Amino acid sequence: MSLTRDEVEHVALLARLALSPDEVERMRTELASILAQVAILNEVDTSHISPSASVLPLDTVMGDDDPRPSLTVDQVLSNAPAAEDGQFRVPAILEE
Repeated sequence: MSLTRDEVEHVALLARLALSPDEVERMRTELASILAQVAILNEVDTSHISPSASVLPLDTVMGDDDPRPSLTVDQVLSNAPAAEDGQFRVPAILEE
């Protein structure tokens, strides 16, 4: 598949890319090669494959909700750079 310089410049504009004339020519060649590879993939017969087919087994991603002890406040704050009154101390970002 062949692309024109205008088409590449249009795609670059949509992607907010500033390309030099040399880069436009290089991208024209590279994009044409990519589109040629996609055209080859379009020739593969996938009519016997379900659209929802996956190479991975369908397992639930939800685990059991087993309650267990949580960390104590002291454990949580043990790695904090600063703590005060059982809470994380962070620098103020707003003026008072």
